[in-house]
Amino acid sequence: MIRSAVATVYALTFLLPFRTTASTGSGTAAASLDVTIREWDLPASGELPHDPAVGPDGALWYTAQKANRIGRLDPVSGKITEYKLPTPNSGPHGLAADRDGNIWYTGNYVGLIGKLDPKTGHVAEYRMPDPRASDPHTPVFDQHGILWFTVQRGNMVGRLDPASGKIALREVPTPDATPYGMAVNHEGVPFFCEFGSNKLASIDPQTLQITEYALPASARPRRLAIAQDDTIYYSDYARGYLGSLDPKTGRVREWASPGGPSSKPYGIAITRDGMIWYSESGVEPNTIVRFDPKQQVFARAAIPSGGGVVRNMAAMPDGRVYIACSGVNKVGVVARQ
Repeated sequence: MIRSAVATVYALTFLLPFRTTASTGSGTAAASLDVTIREWDLPASGELPHDPAVGPDGALWYTAQKANRIGRLDPVSGKITEYKLPTPNSGPHGLAADRDGNIWYTGNYVGLIGKLDPKTGHVAEYRMPDPRASDPHTPVFDQHGILWFTVQRGNMVGRLDPASGKIALREVPTPDATPYGMAVNHEGVPFFCEFGSNKLASIDPQTLQITEYALPASARPRRLAIAQDDTIYYSDYARGYLGSLDPKTGRVREWASPGGPSSKPYGIAITRDGMIWYSESGVEPNTIVRFDPKQQVFARAAIPSGGGVVRNMAAMPDGRVYIACSGVNKVGVVARQ
């Protein structure tokens, strides 16, 4: 089955070579995934843990969106520490750790980026310079320590320089693109999902020029992760697929997720061994899925608590994967046995 895919560069437009392959059927067969999944309850009910992140010391950090807190779990002792945020109902959403151990988060309800210093508990806030950028979404650091982020309903991508606090914003060319998940490749180029369209996109770190890459017409990419060779892997939430994009050629490949068309793949991460991990949020219980891109085989396991939607994942250097289970008020660690 062949579908067309093109890439559009704004300010200069041309077509890239492409080739798309797709699997068919209700879902791809999957082996049993041999992992342990350990979960911890959060201190208060209804905190809505949204995104996890890996701290420099290996701790699991998470945003507690409804509790207006940032949390830290020590996976060895199980101790949880939470930090209250200064702006009420700020809606902490995505988060990322910098080299100094500070934890940065997006205040999704109030149009700000926050920086928590865990040593002191102090929080610095950086307000969006444009009122349309009211809902910063997913943050990620590049190799130079610059923070990039998506703005979902505001339809923008942003850059924050921690040294100066200066924020630059760029509108996405496609209207209502809903910029969502984001990651930086090994050349320092941020890529992001356009969840409201059938596109992935990148932003030039110097010129802030945005390039869009078309996926199959009904695809809706929600989260993405980047492999060592800079192949982009994304979760197609609408169609129940795992997809990949080679930005240099425009080639798109996709595989039907084991849970089928309604499986709603969501949070995704790649471990150092090249394995792609993601969760199916549309099946009960939610699953953890591992895809081997070399063998092109799937394996999956059920999340013991049911998951309650795993919106994002974070890969540890040792191969473990951190998860936040929003609807069941837990965070967890996935480890191979």
